[in-house]
Amino acid sequence: MHSQIRHKRLTEDKFRWPRREVPVVILTTEQLHWILDGIDIDAVIRHPVRQYQIAG
Repeated sequence: MHSQIRHKRLTEDKFRWPRREVPVVILTTEQLHWILDGIDIDAVIRHPVRQYQIAG
């Protein structure tokens, strides 16, 4: 089994960590990548999930 440790370092800016009331934040892998890419996940608004039916 292989394990990797990756790190990203900023020299002039900060990572935008989610603003939460709880001390521990559970993130998905996707959310972690967003933070590391500089995206503020608190500002991200997802489209609602929609269920479609085929009309024929």
